[in-house]
Amino acid sequence: MNNSQQRGTTRRSQVRRAELIAIGRKLFADTSYDALCMDDIAQHAGVAKGLIYYYFTSKRGYYLAIVEDSVADLVARAAGGTDLPNAERVRRTVDGYLHYAEHHRAAYRTIVTGGVGCDAEVLAIRDAVREELVATIAEGAYGHRSLPPIARLALVGWLSAVEGTTLEWIGGPSAPDRPGRARLGALLVRQLHATLAVIEEFAPECPAPPPGEEPFRTADDLAPVTGSP
Repeated sequence: MNNSQQRGTTRRSQVRRAELIAIGRKLFADTSYDALCMDDIAQHAGVAKGLIYYYFTSKRGYYLAIVEDSVADLVARAAGGTDLPNAERVRRTVDGYLHYAEHHRAAYRTIVTGGVGCDAEVLAIRDAVREELVATIAEGAYGHRSLPPIARLALVGWLSAVEGTTLEWIGGPSAPDRPGRARLGALLVRQLHATLAVIEEFAPECPAPPPGEEPFRTADDLAPVTGSP
């Protein structure tokens, strides 16, 4: 097989693997992990069971690949807009995060709660995405990703609150006064601004953005900045 044929085979394999992951994301969005066996997955995918074993080794390997793909999607959506001013980038990061949670609820719950029975490998993936999101927020707020320990702890605390709030938001009843994504984004970014102000008290080398750079000044001047409402 020449180099051109090898590249073609590799591309086809990558496409096939991506197709199987996309099918798995839909399956696990509607059905619990334990309720699906490999025969069910193969039937839904319209492939031989051996093909799934070929790409992912096991059902667990398949599930972890789906989680990792979901995490990459979440991080990519939240970390966009690198060419924007810092304050606007913070706004886009929060809005992208909420947009992902709103439109991929099952995947978001898996990422945040640690997957099946608090799976250690899924928890490690979750911790990695938390680190990346904290670094993204730091870059948007300060222009760099490195943080002193006290500042990192404060941002991790804020992100933990965001996770709990977002889980409640996507799982709560659709009441008429349930806040939309824009209004919830305003709340979370205002809370972030307060956290940044406290960080400055404890770590003067991390000054809070000046008031004129606040991404959200009021709760009424907002519109989603990522995708559709």
